[in-house]
Amino acid sequence: MYRQNQALLDLFEPEIATMGCELLGVELTQNGNGTLLRVYIEKKGGIDVDDCVAVSHQLTGVLDVEDPISGHYNLEVSSPGLDRPLFTLEQYEQFIGEIIKIKLYEKYNGRKNFIGVLNKVHDEEIVIGCENEKYKVPFRLIERARLVPQF
Repeated sequence: MYRQNQALLDLFEPEIATMGCELLGVELTQNGNGTLLRVYIEKKGGIDVDDCVAVSHQLTGVLDVEDPISGHYNLEVSSPGLDRPLFTLEQYEQFIGEIIKIKLYEKYNGRKNFIGVLNKVHDEEIVIGCENEKYKVPFRLIERARLVPQF
């Protein structure tokens, strides 16, 4: 899970819903070029470039009016893709049995990175099968998580 900004989620969700899309999550990250605000959307039947452009224009207007982010930033609206990020416990539950890659904020059970099968979601923890072991990882420690595409 990327540390999501709840204020941004609350601001964007109704706007995106009125456009027939679902807000999956947001990432607000610093990189060499400044701040990047990435918004992930989805809809039944899939997202196309026109959906991303329309949502981007709508959110640009909202961001201009509400001004929730100080300084310069770039807005990117995207579909989740094959290596979709996971933001909520509910999203993890949808992908039980799939291979995921997670990175933690700090070491847990001697490691910070895991790649394995998502076995279970229970009581604010995920259970991941990794290298013939099962690890219970507290959801609060997950910095980011993505599906690993299988071809």
